[in-house]
Order: sequence, then C-alpha cells, then structure tokens
Amino acid sequence: MSYYLHDLAPFLFRYTDGQSEVFAARWDGLAYLVGFALALLLLKRFATRGYLQLERKEVFDFTSTVALLGVLLGGRLGYLVLYDWERFSGNLGLLFQLSQGGTSFHGGVLGVAVVTGFMARKHSLSWVHLGDNLVTVAPIGLFLGRLASFMDGDLFGRVTQVPWAVRFPAEIHLASFQPVQATRLAVERLPVSSFDIMQVAHSVPQVMDALLLILNPRHPSQLYAAALEGLLLFIVLYAVRTRARQPPEGLLCGLFFLLHAVFHVGVGFLREPRDGDPMWWGLSQGQLFSLPMFAVGLMMLGWSLSRRAHPAGLLAQEPGAANGPC
Repeated sequence: MSYYLHDLAPFLFRYTDGQSEVFAARWDGLAYLVGFALALLLLKRFATRGYLQLERKEVFDFTSTVALLGVLLGGRLGYLVLYDWERFSGNLGLLFQLSQGGTSFHGGVLGVAVVTGFMARKHSLSWVHLGDNLVTVAPIGLFLGRLASFMDGDLFGRVTQVPWAVRFPAEIHLASFQPVQATRLAVERLPVSSFDIMQVAHSVPQVMDALLLILNPRHPSQLYAAALEGLLLFIVLYAVRTRARQPPEGLLCGLFFLLHAVFHVGVGFLREPRDGDPMWWGLSQGQLFSLPMFAVGLMMLGWSLSRRAHPAGLLAQEPGAANGPC
C-alpha cells in the first residue's frame, strides 16, 4: 500500500539570508496566538451572557495573564522539571529560552491553576467559577497545538498498517530506528526536522528512494489527539456551558479533567514514546501524569453534582430553579 510521506512545512512562511533562517512564522507559535485570540473572544461572549462574572473590559487582562504566566511559563517550567531536569538544574535560564521549544500540558494545567487562584482573589470570585470558564475554551488551544505538531511532523504514532497511516521522515532519528538500509542515508548527516529532511530528499533522488524504502507507516496520533482532546472535548464542554441553564460550579472542570485524561491516555497507546522517556507498566510519563487528573476530575464531578439536589434535571430545569442553591 502507498502511504503518504509527510512533507508539510512547519511554518506559514520564513525568511532566510541564503544560509540560515532569519525569521519564520511557525505553526506552533501561530497556534498559540490564534488559540489565545479565539479564547479571548469566547470569554468576552461568556461575560456578556453572564456565564463569566467579569466585566468585558476585565477579560483581556484576565486572559492574557493566564496565557502568559499560566500556559506559557507554567508549561515551559513543567517541561523542564518533568522532562529535562538535568539540563535545567544546571541552567535556569532555559526557562526563558522559549524559541528552543518544549512545553508540558500538565505543567500548563498547574500554572493555570495557580494563576487563576490569584486572579480569583483579585476579582473576589470563586476559583472554580473562573476555572469552569477557562476549561471550556482550553480545548481550542489544544486542537490547534496538536494540528501544529502534525504540521511539524513530530510526536508521531506507532507503526501501523491502517490505510490513513503516514510516513514521518523524522523517524530516522529515533534511537530504535536501525534498519540495515539506513546506512544508505548517512542519517547522522541529515537534518532533524521532517521538512528539512524532505528538502534534501527532493534534491537528492537517492535519499528519496531510501526514505520510501525504509520509513514505516505510522499512526498520525497528533490528529487523533486534535480530534479528541481538542474538537470533541470542546463540543462537549461548550454544549454544557451554553445549554445548561445553570450548571453547578465545578461540573465543567470535572468533565475537562476526566475526559482529557481518558483521551490522553488512550491516544498515548498509539503514540511513539520519546527517546529516553521511562515507561512504567506500559505507560509513558504523560499518561501517568494524566491519572491524577482523572482522579481530580472524578472528585470534582462528585463534589459538583452533590451540590445539586436533582442533577438529572440539569438541562431542563424549571425557570425558578435557576435561583436555587449551588
């Protein structure tokens, strides 16, 4: 079967001086900016409709603070502590070298939780109330981020024979990739990224022939994650946020933590483990970190629904019931 050979560019456009890259509008950076803009628009809409107890003029300050300190800085710190501690402990300045890449979803979650706590105190609002609104828009950024990973050609899946499998050129740099034919490629001389490898392949037919011969078809696990952790999760949370007349506080947070953990662990079984990542009982670090999220989600759901006398009537309450205790 003929499988698609990944040759997508990791940038929308870039400028070079003929020898090296000067500037590039990369998909991962654009995903962050577009995700922030869409989240801001939705949160302003929530404020207008009364879902979010902030003035519209306060939403930008709230969203930008959470994005910069919680998502970006928290995600970066989480990655360095959880996945690159040896280098980070010897060079704390790595925290601010964002151009090198490397962020952790779970670090971002902790960062957002801390920042949201401070913002809740600043505005005299419930921490969980702010969290319920944030988790509703968070899957937008996750969706765009996973699509950016696919465009980059990294974080790909395990070997498979499904018809929609993709060959990722960056596979040749995996420690486990040692086919005899790889010697024809002089792997150590090839670039790291899928796109740059394909640039060489388009110029050197022998490299292209070798890639087609030795690359394995793999699950496009980035797209699975985009569909589940991003699109589907957003549809569920947005429906509850907008269709429920007054969902009990904590319901959306609980659903987010629980469903994201399930989706992340599930997709993780189809994703190729990163070189050097330890495995426990067949689970990667990312999957293990999702287990506490699952537990937190269950506890928040239980706590939230226990505050509602009749949770089954959530989507069809009598008008007067909206003012009942939460």
